Amino acid sequence: MTTYAVTAVGPDAPGEVAALAETLAGLGANLQDASMTRLRGHFAMTLIAVLDADGAQVRAALDAAGTGLHVTVWELDDAPEPPPVGPAYRVSVHGADRPGIVAHLARTVATFGGNITDLTCRLAGGLYVVTLEVDLPSGDGLEEALRATGLQVHVELTDDDVL
Repeated sequence: MTTYAVTAVGPDAPGEVAALAETLAGLGANLQDASMTRLRGHFAMTLIAVLDADGAQVRAALDAAGTGLHVTVWELDDAPEPPPVGPAYRVSVHGADRPGIVAHLARTVATFGGNITDLTCRLAGGLYVVTLEVDLPSGDGLEEALRATGLQVHVELTDDDVL
């Protein structure tokens, strides 16, 4: 059995998840992790699958599924998943849209030794919302640092943050 990372990106249309999942199931794949979202009308999916096929077979089968998506397949090594660097936290910020918000937030988290394990951004009208899931060795001081970073890029932490 081989572990593969698969990405699929392209214009969104109904049935894409079904086509990809059915194709992989037809190859005997076990989907271990998957994340899918719609980004401004475009479909984006990343998944980890374990199956008994070579990468070229997986790629050919996914291309033949007829989704029209740009698909990449690459083999992952068998190294175990690294343990979290610490407890998990959720950080949410919102404010006016402007360049650099994610970069500043990510740098602040990295400065505290944190690992961002999930990130979503949404632009709703003029409001930009960022939600991060972060593993941290310690949350001590991060909230204050994120509030200071937020002042620099004109965003605020929401009241439901968990730090």
